[in-house]
Amino acid sequence: MNWLHLVSYFWGGAFLANATPHLVSGLRGEPFQTPFATPRGEGLSSSTVNVLWGFFNVTVGYLLVCRVGEFALLDTADVVALGLGALILGLFLARRFGQFHGGNTPTGS
Repeated sequence: MNWLHLVSYFWGGAFLANATPHLVSGLRGEPFQTPFATPRGEGLSSSTVNVLWGFFNVTVGYLLVCRVGEFALLDTADVVALGLGALILGLFLARRFGQFHGGNTPTGS
């Protein structure tokens, strides 16, 4: 097992996790933050920009997971590396974007 493959799968998981909110927002026709907005990462980008950014993230995630080494769903180390990448970036993004959408301090009904 090459440890560089595990690093690649970790970042592949991060890119795939990052693709999700952008694709979902874009496909729903809703604006969402992207690195191309003003201010960077805080302002809203159009749904079209979000679909393009989400597709870019899927492409990079695919390349990192499926074209580096031999990713195997039955190999625990491969799956853990990918899952940790997705989880860690997911938690970071939840805190980051929660400040804009009320997710960090939800109010009870």
